[in-house]
Amino acid sequence: MKRVIILGGGYGGQAVANELIERGIPSDTIVTLIDRMPFQGLKTEYYALAAGTVSDHQLRVAFPSDPKLLLMYGEVLNVDMERQVVIMEGQNELEYDSLVIALGCTDKFHGITGAEEYACTIQTFSAARNTYQQLNDLKAYGQVSIVGGGLSGVEVAAELRESRPDLNIRIIDRGPSVMSAFPDKLQNYVADWFREHNVEMMGHVALSQIEPGILHDSHSDKPIYTDVTVWTAGIQPVDLVQRMDLPKDHSGRLVINEYHQLPAYTNVYIVGDCASLPFAPSGQAAGAQGKQVAEVIHAAWNGHTPKLGKIKLKGTLGSLGKKAGFGLMGKTALMGRVPRLLKTGVLWKSKHHIG
Repeated sequence: MKRVIILGGGYGGQAVANELIERGIPSDTIVTLIDRMPFQGLKTEYYALAAGTVSDHQLRVAFPSDPKLLLMYGEVLNVDMERQVVIMEGQNELEYDSLVIALGCTDKFHGITGAEEYACTIQTFSAARNTYQQLNDLKAYGQVSIVGGGLSGVEVAAELRESRPDLNIRIIDRGPSVMSAFPDKLQNYVADWFREHNVEMMGHVALSQIEPGILHDSHSDKPIYTDVTVWTAGIQPVDLVQRMDLPKDHSGRLVINEYHQLPAYTNVYIVGDCASLPFAPSGQAAGAQGKQVAEVIHAAWNGHTPKLGKIKLKGTLGSLGKKAGFGLMGKTALMGRVPRLLKTGVLWKSKHHIG
């Protein structure tokens, strides 16, 4: 019996599993999908879970069901590529013929003292639940500081503003403005929304240390007081990938060939936030890549080499609460109600494995 193991049931891992099922799994092959949770969490929506505007039940997606797909739950500790085994916590080693590593990312704290200990995050379902508890246990007029003015930080700040109009909310970034990677038109739109909804924006802040209730800016001797700090200021591949002594890019993502394989171990495929791709990590990119990995594996089963097309992303969508949003489709900027409706549609498709 041939064994294909998929590590991680997020956007990338789900795409691989669904596409393999769709294309047909041979009778002499078993596919195993391993995740620490018994469902996929829609990670792009964790900001809403943290803000308290959706329940975690709304963000759970069932894993695929097929007689040739085995689901396993647990913590992956390591991968021995020489012996071709996956090492699990409290379980027997699992042998594989082909392996897909789609374990996603974790927070990057940039060496800032106290950041990991005293800031809450939204990188996992568990972390988002904890952040929800801290934010929604705050008394009226409490101060929330969101570190990181990119897409995740903006969505947390906006959603929390709608959820808790009584709180003081600020968003902090090293750059001059929020959404600095986006065109000026979108930056200005988001900044105007924040001003209209009384969300404070602090730019040019270089945090050097985080303590309980206090943030320290290396540019100023004046402390920044806070009740809850939410970290959205960077990601990196998971620890298992960080420990791998293999070629990586400047972001610590594993270098892969044109078939999404490790050059030194062509039976190992890297998907999503762990893979060195020519665009920023996203659920959309992981899903598109996952489909191509399934195509490569299916072609190998049938003894031929696939011709993969270039991955083309459709764009980026972000929300400002439940009624407004923004997006970038190619060079076209979208603002207002339409991009928010589009994002709602994308979420619905994700929950139903469509597209």
